[in-house]
Amino acid sequence: MSDDGALVLFSGGQDSTTCLAWALERFPRVETLGFDYNQRHRVELDGRAHLRETMAAMNPAWFRRLGRDHTISLDALGKISETSLTRSTEIAFEAGGLPNTFVPGRNIIFLTFAAALAYRRSLGHIVGGMCETDYSGYPDCRDDTIKALQVALNLGMDRRFVLHTPLMWIDKAETWKMAKDLGGQPLVDLIVEDTHTCYLGTRGERHAWGYGCGTCPACDLRAKGHAKFMAEAVAE
Repeated sequence: MSDDGALVLFSGGQDSTTCLAWALERFPRVETLGFDYNQRHRVELDGRAHLRETMAAMNPAWFRRLGRDHTISLDALGKISETSLTRSTEIAFEAGGLPNTFVPGRNIIFLTFAAALAYRRSLGHIVGGMCETDYSGYPDCRDDTIKALQVALNLGMDRRFVLHTPLMWIDKAETWKMAKDLGGQPLVDLIVEDTHTCYLGTRGERHAWGYGCGTCPACDLRAKGHAKFMAEAVAE
């Protein structure tokens, strides 16, 4: 089995869904990986199967390329993190300037487990939705962090993995546009209706950009990005 396939970190949110479409356009075999660490917004995991099925039906090439889905339980991460993403507490900024939605080591752990799975599945590419443009100051979303991890994983596993971050240098409006460019309006509509971004796990109110509380940082970022995307589309 060749190693030209890709493993996508697929949470069921807007960014990872866009990254999945990006990978399906580029790699002959694509598998997905989700993590359950008792996050408050675990509702996003529940929609992954529907998102995969619908995306596969959108494009015959995507249908042929989309392979297995995997879920890894990381209960220990939720237990030691004590953040507003893993317990019911108000979202706020901490003394060091980082929001308390930051789960220390999360992306480092995610990518390490992803590489271990990719090793076993003979997948040479790992795709994640990390972004330094809209990253809330999370240090493990920085390009330098991802590049350092790629070096460490390749050395530690004696295998060449390429870590791809297609959203790294674009803002949320451009992420909406990327989805439109990759999958047209059907993909944009799917992201609006069925992906989840809200930190609180709220699926109550339907906004123009999708479902969520409408006030947490994730909802605010998604809403502003959607508004800018729509304004730019009208201007064209």
